[in-house]
Amino acid sequence: MATASEERAAADVLKSLARHLNCLNEDNKIARKRALEAVKRETVEQRLSGGALQELFGGLLKALLKCLSDPAETCRDTAIQILTGFIRAVPRPEDSLPYLMPALAQRLGGKEILEPAEELRLALMETLSLVLEVCGKQLAPYLEDMIKILQRTIPDPFPEVKKESCKCVISVAQSIPDHFHLQAQSLLKPLLQTISHQHSQVRVSVTQATGAVIQHSTGKNVDDVLSHLAQRLFDDSPRVRKAVTVVVGDWLLRLPDRYSYFHKLIPLLLSSLSDEIPEIRTLAEDLWKKVGSQWEKENEDDLKDKMDFRLPAPALYTSGVERPGLGCRELVVRNLSKLLPAVGRDIGDWLVQTRVKTAQLLRVLLLHAEDHCTQHLQSLLTVLYHACADPETDVRAQCLESAKLLGAFVSAEVYLKLLLPHVEDFTSCSSASPWAPLTVLGAILRGSSREALQPHLIKIGDTLAHPEVCQGSQQALYLDQLLVCVDAVLCVCQVDCAVISLQLLKVLVSVQSLASQQKQRNKAEESVRCLCEAQGLSGACELYRQHMADLLQWLSDSHHNWTSHSIQKTQLEIIAMQSGPVVGEFLPALLPLLKSCLEPSRDPEMRLHIFTMLSKLLLDASNTLDSQGGFAEYMEMVLQDLLLPNLVWRSGRSAAAVRTAALSCLLAVLHGAAFPAERVLSVEETLSTQLISALEEDSKLARLLACRSLHSLLKLTTQRLNTDSLNKIYPELLKRVDDSSEDVRVEALKSLSTWFSSLGKNYDTQSCRPHLEFLFQQLLLYMDDPDTKIQDLVLEVLKEASEVDRGLLQQQTEAVREKQRSPEYCDKLLQHMHSL
Repeated sequence: MATASEERAAADVLKSLARHLNCLNEDNKIARKRALEAVKRETVEQRLSGGALQELFGGLLKALLKCLSDPAETCRDTAIQILTGFIRAVPRPEDSLPYLMPALAQRLGGKEILEPAEELRLALMETLSLVLEVCGKQLAPYLEDMIKILQRTIPDPFPEVKKESCKCVISVAQSIPDHFHLQAQSLLKPLLQTISHQHSQVRVSVTQATGAVIQHSTGKNVDDVLSHLAQRLFDDSPRVRKAVTVVVGDWLLRLPDRYSYFHKLIPLLLSSLSDEIPEIRTLAEDLWKKVGSQWEKENEDDLKDKMDFRLPAPALYTSGVERPGLGCRELVVRNLSKLLPAVGRDIGDWLVQTRVKTAQLLRVLLLHAEDHCTQHLQSLLTVLYHACADPETDVRAQCLESAKLLGAFVSAEVYLKLLLPHVEDFTSCSSASPWAPLTVLGAILRGSSREALQPHLIKIGDTLAHPEVCQGSQQALYLDQLLVCVDAVLCVCQVDCAVISLQLLKVLVSVQSLASQQKQRNKAEESVRCLCEAQGLSGACELYRQHMADLLQWLSDSHHNWTSHSIQKTQLEIIAMQSGPVVGEFLPALLPLLKSCLEPSRDPEMRLHIFTMLSKLLLDASNTLDSQGGFAEYMEMVLQDLLLPNLVWRSGRSAAAVRTAALSCLLAVLHGAAFPAERVLSVEETLSTQLISALEEDSKLARLLACRSLHSLLKLTTQRLNTDSLNKIYPELLKRVDDSSEDVRVEALKSLSTWFSSLGKNYDTQSCRPHLEFLFQQLLLYMDDPDTKIQDLVLEVLKEASEVDRGLLQQQTEAVREKQRSPEYCDKLLQHMHSL
């Protein structure tokens, strides 16, 4: 109560303000403005006692409240300033509430807000904030007025008004919680309409206000706001995400009905553990620890045994990560069955941000669940299959980390039982990506221990080497994941991999056979080297020596069905080429396989591939097929069963390509001189016939190879061919001197030169004189060939021929010289013969 002196002072001031109060009713706004300024100057700006101000406020309140509706904005502004000054200074501001609150509600809480100036609406809201601050619980009777005001001002167009309104919401909730919960629900609609405002600070304020409303409401509207808060976890502003973290953490700690909403609130807080801002991550960690600790204390009786006999962290627990407390782990474990379906849905969301957040959350959940993941393994694998095939790198990376955790927490026997069937048949896991099960398997194996995998290595190796797996797809991603699985096994199990060395080698050979990228082939070769190192082998040759018999048998089991599309033909090439000298140790197994594949009835394109491989081997026979010096023993088989049947003419371009490839191999055989002449002579007749036939091929390359092969045949069987064979060869070579290809002409002349040097004692020049006469005549015709290179070669051939029958050649040369044909070359030839 005011003292007598304070009452007199207040009466004096009111008396002095009487004229100014009368001016508040003037039509002139300047007069009204001056009057208000005078009131302000004589009251709140004076150093009056609290009691005097209280008396003045009571006397001036109605007049001032009336000024809130003044047409002049400046007058309303001054009136608000005076009211604020009084409320802040008087000892009993609550005495003004019966008049003040209806006035504020009338200006701000109607269907239409009467205050048009946004700065004044902000000032009025600041006044309301001040009232809430100084009056507190005494505002309970005016809750309805405040709710009406806030319902209108939260969606106000002016951002500052929105923020001040949110501040008021928090103050109301905290000041009169016993009454507020009855009408709190009515504020959610305007708050949720504003929560996505373009200003980040508005979003922060709305989030905080929403937290207070839910915290002090009946608790039945949590579901209404969760989706909105979850969306704010993707907000670009760290302040907004921090506000969400604080609100959710507060709910988990203090929401009256929080136990009913744990499964919905926990994911929101745990999502913040993966926030990109360290401050938010730290805040979330602290809040989560408090939540877990509080829950642990509240449920101490249920957790007594686990608290008394705390189990150590799993052996493969993620390094550098602090193990969550018992309460945190138990909270996740008890709600995991409710959380995983939502994770499964959101991991396939169309928004990248949602998928990334969900993948991060899954990893955090598994880190808490530890070995309790086992009972949810089937659903977890389904989630990971889809997530590991996600186009977004961050999603895949997080899910691979989750898969590693499964390897650390779940028994190998359990996860292999569920996972390997999906690897063998990816369609059974409802994933559109064939590599998804392999991706998950590789990551789980990485997370497992050597001791856990050792008993199951054979099962793993057999699955990876199964044709449906190692030959299941040519897609680059699929092959990459096959290599990942092999590398994971090698990395984790090391020397133990010896028991599945053959299976792993089959996988690596298959990858190289299917790969279209050199990078993948190089990676597979690197894995082969790692497999060697794991077993202490010196190199790939030792590895192939160890398994060559099994590899050839592996291929032989299916060779009758090979076609141009069969991967096995490429597998054979990889094995033969990479094994180096080892292939020469297994000729008894290799050559029958080649014989079957090269039968003329087989697919031409497949035979062409095999011949190409064989040609490469023959060109380096000493380091491949003949590395043991025993290749000569298989001469008849190579020529009669592999090469000669494929030299027989057949129509079609594919058949022509096969003949060319066979000629290439034949040339490699003859040129390499790997076979004794005796063995060549045993098939000479058939061989000569086929080569002579090949000289008429349409392909320039085939004719060239045939010429060179005849050349090599003549050199290899020097002076050992019979007369009939020799006389069959030269006319065909002579025809090739007229070939359209210069290379073929040159090679034919070289072969004729060798033909002359191959005439031994058994060749009777007298009985064969007509042959020599014809041959000399034809060669002398080319002495005037327009190509000087051909002329020079013909001269060299005739010089070699002079050793056979000099007299006949000299006679024919002189006859040509007399006709003035190629006199220069004839003179050179005659000079050579005279010098002999």
